[in-house]
Amino acid sequence: MTSRVLAVLFADVCGSTALYERLGDQGALAAVASVIDVLRGAASDAEGRVVKTIGDEIMAVFPDAAAAARAAVDMHSRVAQLPPFGDARLAVRIGFHFGPVLEKADDVFGDTVNTAARLAGLAKPGQIITSAPSVGALPPPLQEATRDLDALALKGKQEELRVHELLWEDAGDLTQTATRAPMRRAAEVRLKVMHAGRTLCVGPDLPVALVGRDRANQVVIAHRTASRLHGRFEQRRGQFFYVDLSTNGTYVSLAGQAEILLRREQVLLGGQGLLAIGHPSSDARAEIVHFSME
Repeated sequence: MTSRVLAVLFADVCGSTALYERLGDQGALAAVASVIDVLRGAASDAEGRVVKTIGDEIMAVFPDAAAAARAAVDMHSRVAQLPPFGDARLAVRIGFHFGPVLEKADDVFGDTVNTAARLAGLAKPGQIITSAPSVGALPPPLQEATRDLDALALKGKQEELRVHELLWEDAGDLTQTATRAPMRRAAEVRLKVMHAGRTLCVGPDLPVALVGRDRANQVVIAHRTASRLHGRFEQRRGQFFYVDLSTNGTYVSLAGQAEILLRREQVLLGGQGLLAIGHPSSDARAEIVHFSME
């Protein structure tokens, strides 16, 4: 066997079992085959090689983490553009991991392969899941399109692995050359965050502001239902996001819209609004964080 360092990617067609009931065997086989062809094409275009197809799943390898990330983004983009199969639209879930593998007779083996498969198993339809070591091997523009989800115990691994999501719509923008000028330069945009009589501005000088019970955070929440690191405000290319990292969630109210609950998710912020930490804003126990765009 030959030892190499590669990125291993698994992409799984979601909902294919139900598709057989809706379209019949021939129709479902044709639909899944169409998606597999799209996945193969995206892998090839990103300098990858499909090692094997296992039912409705492919396993592919790439020379580096960036190539795997580009392929994953392209796979989701291409699948999203496919016409529906009958009344069904198919999606894929993707996981990849970068590390040492053993290669023999065009197949690959080892812990990196097992880790990539388990990361794919964690992904939801339309999601890309990867690992902290893989994120560390990405170029900065692609790193900016990831978010840290949690440290998880994966089957067969003694230590927890930090798991990240690659936000593929953001990543797709980052991997292409901009064709139009932004309406406002990022340096001109600020998000004013107000809590407990204190105001701070998220922007070029403070691109990330942490929210939570730990006093090291920029926005400190007193209530015990808040996680030590509950969430964070982020600036990305002139836009602002709130990313929830908590156990009990964050209730987000944007001006003119109904309140939504975020739990391990993110939302694009605009105009003005408020965050209720751990409880709905109507609950007297909720600590409120107000924000507004400047």
